[in-house]
Amino acid sequence: MIGWGFCGSFCTMEKSISAMAKLTQSSEILPIFSYSVQNTVTRFGTPEHFRNEVETITGKKILSTIEACEPIGPKNLLSAMIISPCTGNTLAKIANGITDTPVTMAAKAHLRNNRPLIIALATNDAMSANFKNLAALIERKNIYFVPLVQDDTVNKPCSLVADFSQIEKTLEYALNGIQIRPLFL
Repeated sequence: MIGWGFCGSFCTMEKSISAMAKLTQSSEILPIFSYSVQNTVTRFGTPEHFRNEVETITGKKILSTIEACEPIGPKNLLSAMIISPCTGNTLAKIANGITDTPVTMAAKAHLRNNRPLIIALATNDAMSANFKNLAALIERKNIYFVPLVQDDTVNKPCSLVADFSQIEKTLEYALNGIQIRPLFL
């Protein structure tokens, strides 16, 4: 089973959901929502819309509390975990060992089993305030990144976003202990 954590980069949610839907053809997916995804209404959708779409595609109830995610580690539930989209906030928390959302708890619990955590980053501060966290996680064992691209070099010069079409291939490589390259497109 593959865990799929969703964080609040709402402009990329539909791309992430599409990538997850494609992966459900070959893998069972356990969905996990951050508090932000559970509670924030944006121009890109409502929590109810995202919940209904993800639960319909996966056929599973979303894990939405820290307590619900904690058993992922002790029960060794996942062969891999994907965080897509992963915000800069969640990236920083994982880099610094902060476990205060369902997604960060799921990641922490999963990593204790020495299995791959795949991050599909989407943040406006990847090449500024969060660059040190990106670098720290690139060198960490069992953490893999979906290839990244600058999505708007003029208006958002520090932004990086994952190429969501490469999530499945990144997962394939990560299950073999390899970081897909090139990392920066």
